[in-house]
Amino acid sequence: MKIGAMLPHLGTGMGPAALVEAARRAEELGYDSLWVTERLLYPTNPRSPYPATPDGSLPKGFARVLTPIETLTYVAAHTTRIALGTGVLLMPLHNPVMLARQLATLDVLSGGRLRVGLGQGWSADELEAGGAPSKGRAARADEFVRVLEAVWTTDPVEFSGRFFSVPRSILQPKPVQSPRPPIYMAAYVPGALERVGRVADGWMPSGVPLAAIGPMMGQVREAARAAGRDASALELVIFAGPSILEQSPGEGRRDFVGTLDEIRRDVATARDLSATEIIFQVGYSTGDLQLDEYMRGLEQLRHLCGPSTRPIAA
Repeated sequence: MKIGAMLPHLGTGMGPAALVEAARRAEELGYDSLWVTERLLYPTNPRSPYPATPDGSLPKGFARVLTPIETLTYVAAHTTRIALGTGVLLMPLHNPVMLARQLATLDVLSGGRLRVGLGQGWSADELEAGGAPSKGRAARADEFVRVLEAVWTTDPVEFSGRFFSVPRSILQPKPVQSPRPPIYMAAYVPGALERVGRVADGWMPSGVPLAAIGPMMGQVREAARAAGRDASALELVIFAGPSILEQSPGEGRRDFVGTLDEIRRDVATARDLSATEIIFQVGYSTGDLQLDEYMRGLEQLRHLCGPSTRPIAA
């Protein structure tokens, strides 16, 4: 099982120096991947509850967030081998042709290290501000992925769909990875889980209890089989919000919150679920990033997970 980390690109303590220090240290420690999220705005009176917190409140760090593709491009220039992922880009806020070009450029500049996480979004305020259409979102998402694949894998590119079209054109460069960078999807409802099984390389649950992940991943694999795909090849990439405590919180403890031993057991549970990777969202919920605490968390979580797929530097 691989491990990754959310970059410190949100909250008041983020910035260029923090990004470089965190990225280089994660690479030294043997982390497999670095990730960023996408937030368009921080509504002061949100109309939609945040699905990854118990009370639906927005993490304070969402009030100050660097944009994802630019952040990963910057980090790519300061690292050499660690994978770089979007967790996740919100499809309704993007044009797929333009996004495909941006992501292909990032894959080229990083030497083929890009991993693409996509989602539909949950914030009515963000979707409205970004001009997202209110109807046909499911069909639009299906077509969105088809456009990405067309731009990345064919030349000349030609596409004519219900929502998007590309006149016969040359779109270069293509991504370094062949046939394309891996695509993952965040999904919670049955229709979205079915889409993961049909078109994606894996599922990216965030804020989903470990106890629910197994049955939901079962739905994804069943959809893959129905679509004639190899269900066993689908990846399960779990986003985990760790909080390391001196003492156990006791009854009602949330996943990845507690002592190092308790978190170690949660990691073992994820491994038993056939998770291919855990992404630790270190300091994700705080509004005031303390870089020294972030770095300490990186080291504790790295060693807690056991041997790495990458060499650990001194």
